[in-house]
Amino acid sequence: MKRSSRITIHPEALQHNLKRAKQAAPNSKTLAVIKADAYGHGAVATAGILYEIADGFAVSCIPEAVELRDAGITKPITILQGHQSADDLRAAAHFDLRLTVHNDRQLSLLDQYSHQHKTGFEVNLKIDTGMHRLGFHPDRAADVFQKLSSHSQVNADQLILMTHLSCADELDNKITKQQLTCFADAEKGIASPTLLTKSIANSAGILGWEDSHSDWIRPGIMLYGSSPFATSHRDEHDLKAAMTLNAPIIAIHDLKKGDNIGYGATWQCPTDMKVAIIACGYADGYPRHAASGTPVWINSEEAQLVGRVSMDMIVVDISHFEDKNIQVGDLAELWGKNLSVDRIAQSADTIAYELLCNAGIACERI
Repeated sequence: MKRSSRITIHPEALQHNLKRAKQAAPNSKTLAVIKADAYGHGAVATAGILYEIADGFAVSCIPEAVELRDAGITKPITILQGHQSADDLRAAAHFDLRLTVHNDRQLSLLDQYSHQHKTGFEVNLKIDTGMHRLGFHPDRAADVFQKLSSHSQVNADQLILMTHLSCADELDNKITKQQLTCFADAEKGIASPTLLTKSIANSAGILGWEDSHSDWIRPGIMLYGSSPFATSHRDEHDLKAAMTLNAPIIAIHDLKKGDNIGYGATWQCPTDMKVAIIACGYADGYPRHAASGTPVWINSEEAQLVGRVSMDMIVVDISHFEDKNIQVGDLAELWGKNLSVDRIAQSADTIAYELLCNAGIACERI
């Protein structure tokens, strides 16, 4: 079943944004993050679009990686959550996947696996420098690194030390510098026969924290044309929208001053108005809590949302479009090349990640 709303993916924008990440960190290799179906853009298609530019890809879990391998993606793939079972290890060995090790249970699973199989896993050792989500305590970095580098199931030459930045999107937040210092201190305690390979920077780190670039960068949200910073627009970072969400106008009404609009009658016409009804709502990934005044793009001009967002409809004020011939069937842009998804997210008190993922699940993708 296909609903009226649809998303269009712009391959040239995806490629441009990855090149922008490489430009910002020219001495680093790029691990394009395409977890959660490439933030709603389609993981297999996105991997194909970025294949000649990316040095590798990152996903959350084994099934996401298997989908890519089954589609013929042969470049390195990193599992950011790592293995959770012996079955995961068997799949990682079969599909040649890089693991992230961040807890003792994963070490135990590696030990158990080594009694029955022989293979050389490529591994990221994750250190928790302040995110407090995944990773070993920095005090354990040297011991765990030694264990992995001497493990029969680990390719010691390919071992990478990594962490994740929690506040890099806030350029005045001192926590990022604290995390980088913590990571550097953990690195100093590691006795490695070769130069240690590292990965730290997410999108915000790439664009805002040069000291975080290291050997591998992990661009995520910036690939899809969204600024990683709440205080800046995508254009300031030379990013392009990779997704456009469109939906048709299905009705146009003339309303009188005092008429109520939408559920709960929470919005009242301050004067006589002309409104358009657009076939898009929270079932299509549009944010339910988008406030009245949220911009909508119609026929090369901005209109404004009025009233509550419904499951599959929104109402837009088009009173000022007197010289434009707006008709039922015209397509409105809810976000995309003309309207940054970040503006819509701000109006709904959420983040672009959520909107892109939700629309990617709900809408037909072109």
